[in-house]
Amino acid sequence: MSDDFEPFCQPASYPGVSVHPKLMHPDMRTEELDEMAHTFVVAAGAAPAAVIAVAAHTGNDWRIAVGAAGCRSLAQPEAVEANTPFDLASVTKPIIATTVARLVRKRQISLAAPLGDLLPEIRGTRSETVPLSLFLAHRAGLDAHRSLYLPLLRGEPVDRVTALREAADARRPECAGAPPTDGFAPVYSDLGYALLGEGVSRVAGTPLDELVAREVALPLGLDVGAAATWFGRDPHFAKRVAPTEVVAFRGGEIVGAVHDENAFALTGAHLSGHAGLFGTAESVARFGAAVLDALSGRIPEWLTPSEIEPLVLPRPGGTLRAGFDGRSETGSSSGSLHGRRSFGHLGFTGTSVWCDPDQGLVTVILTNRVSPSRENVEIRRVRPLLNDALCRVGNRLKEAG
Repeated sequence: MSDDFEPFCQPASYPGVSVHPKLMHPDMRTEELDEMAHTFVVAAGAAPAAVIAVAAHTGNDWRIAVGAAGCRSLAQPEAVEANTPFDLASVTKPIIATTVARLVRKRQISLAAPLGDLLPEIRGTRSETVPLSLFLAHRAGLDAHRSLYLPLLRGEPVDRVTALREAADARRPECAGAPPTDGFAPVYSDLGYALLGEGVSRVAGTPLDELVAREVALPLGLDVGAAATWFGRDPHFAKRVAPTEVVAFRGGEIVGAVHDENAFALTGAHLSGHAGLFGTAESVARFGAAVLDALSGRIPEWLTPSEIEPLVLPRPGGTLRAGFDGRSETGSSSGSLHGRRSFGHLGFTGTSVWCDPDQGLVTVILTNRVSPSRENVEIRRVRPLLNDALCRVGNRLKEAG
């Protein structure tokens, strides 16, 4: 850890979570996990950089181990460290979901509220009367994606109202009329989360960056935030973060800015509901540990079991939950050693988190597999293998606990 960098937050002090002694030292790396990151990711050609982590609950507290390997990118050959921040991509969504749960707890928002009540500019679209709960669970009937950023390719700014209305009107043909009580058939949708984030921020009267900091990052002691948050704390953020893709219309290699084009177009250096967070592997592991603690009733001061269960319980029609995803019956990216009740999320940039409530394990993989190009999909092959390896390490940590 560099001498001029201070973490956003001190470790959380709530019952049930404590820092593994190794993590009290600035060098959090372990040789075994370093080697795993190198073998499974860097040497395999899946990404130039990888930081991985596993958190294991021993019955009294959490033990966390972290490993790192590779260089930031071909153009930025500096070695990555255990505290190198990565663009979390859609791993942003679980953190947004828990932020929403906290606001519901405080009665600052209602999941039954129609989106049009929160965002007047989308009134008259097909999403006007759809409640927030269906966007949270990917059941609002929206397309998975629309290229809202296209004006940028012409050198023109994106009009936010036009973009939000396009997202809100992007109803799939088979999803006509008012949605059923439980929503339409689930289809993973970045558009829904972009609208959710905008609506939640609007009704709370607070920027989404600040909501995530207040409701999740600060209470849990996480080094997680939007690019603007990181630059506000560390002017050298661009020299520390793992770069992502080389994109001509964005000036070349993306460093210290969100990779997702729609998030970049809608919110710039700030947070969107579907993407925009940067974080360290240790912090993502801490977040997963906190979610499992909340499910077990160990941190009711943050979220109670009844408040977080709706986010992670299975729902009919597929594996999608509300901010999280479940394991597929076959070929899950979580590997073969996570239990059937495990839940987590993937990120397009090559990130993932998986939480196993039965084993008390959290596995985290952060890479920049889109560097220099998103065409590299080797991460799909290595993810399950690396998650299995992390589970084995986690179970040994529990035994040694």
